[in-house]
Amino acid sequence: MQALAIGDYTEPQIRAWAAAIADVEQFALRCAARATWVAICGSRIAGFSDLEPDGHIDMLYVHPELARRGVARALLQHIERVAESRGLRRLYTEASITARPVFERRGFEVLAGRTVTVGGHAMTHYRMEKRLGPAR
Repeated sequence: MQALAIGDYTEPQIRAWAAAIADVEQFALRCAARATWVAICGSRIAGFSDLEPDGHIDMLYVHPELARRGVARALLQHIERVAESRGLRRLYTEASITARPVFERRGFEVLAGRTVTVGGHAMTHYRMEKRLGPAR
């Protein structure tokens, strides 16, 4: 996140964001609490994403060295297939400035921009949604 987001957020904002997920045990619990998928390229972790039971995608991460190679697209395609198999009719997320174009390319629409505060730093995020299934 840090290397990819540097064009969209300041270094203090990125440090605050990274600190919010720095607790490895809490992060592991967060991943274990929902379906989480890891993309592997060769022997490396290329990225990961998750899906909550209600269709919320909380995290989408791609290793900076493997960005723009289809990793995020593959993860989101997989999530869409899983969501549809579970009968979900929508996916939604709060995307960073950096992630917004990735979600838009997969058909997500911006519902609203918002400012969140993390570690005392204000950051822009976008509430986004994609309708699934026949009622699109």
